Amino acid sequence: MDGILIVDKPKGMTSHDVVDLVRRRFGIRKAGHGGTLDPMATGVLVLLLGKYTKASHAFLSDDKEYEATLMVGATSDTGDAEGKLTERCAGVSFTRQEIEDVFKRFTGRIEQVPPMYSAVKFKGKKLYELARKGLTVDVKPRTVFIKELEISRVELPEISFKVTCSKGTYIRQLCADIGARLGCGAYMSELRRTRSGKFVLGEALGIEELKSSTAGELEKRLYHI
Repeated sequence: MDGILIVDKPKGMTSHDVVDLVRRRFGIRKAGHGGTLDPMATGVLVLLLGKYTKASHAFLSDDKEYEATLMVGATSDTGDAEGKLTERCAGVSFTRQEIEDVFKRFTGRIEQVPPMYSAVKFKGKKLYELARKGLTVDVKPRTVFIKELEISRVELPEISFKVTCSKGTYIRQLCADIGARLGCGAYMSELRRTRSGKFVLGEALGIEELKSSTAGELEKRLYHI
C-alpha cells in the first residue's frame, strides 16, 4: 500500500502511536510521518506509506498552519500545559493594543531558541534527554519565518491566535517568547495543526474512522503525488 494518508491526530497520542496503529491495523511494513506533533497537539498529521516513506524530507520542509492558545501569567518547564508551572505573575492586565504590538514583533524572519524539551540534538544527545536529567545547555538560536500571526481571541489570561510558519518553528517557544516580551510569562495550553503543506484539516481521517476502516476503504483515502 503506497500513498499519503492525512490523519487528524487526537490529543494524548504521539505521532509514532498513530504510525504504529496504521502499521498494525493494516499490516503495512513501511510507514512514517512528514512532521511530528506533540502528544498534547491535535490536527493534521501527514502519514507516508510504502515507497512514499523515502520522500519524508520533502514533507518535513513544508510550511505549517496552526491554531493555538497561550496562557499568560505563568511559565512551564516544557513550554506547554503538560509541564511543571514555574514562575507565576499575579494581576495580569493588558489592553488589546498592547498585546497586538507584541505579536507584531514576532512576524517575519525571527531568531528562535529551540526549547529544552525538544528533539533537537546537542553533541549527539536530544535536548529532551538532557532536560529529563535536569540539565540545561546553551542552544544556538535558529532562524525561522513567521508568515502570518493573527490574534483571534483575547480573554485574559488566554490569548488565542492563528500562525503560518516555516518548518522548525516551535509554537511552544513562540508562546513563551511572547510571554517574556509581555513581561509576565506564558505557556501554550492548546495547539491544533490545520494545514501541513498542501494538506488541510478537512481532508483528514479521524482516528475512530481510521480504526474502523478496511484496507480497501483506506486505499480510497490515500493521496498520490
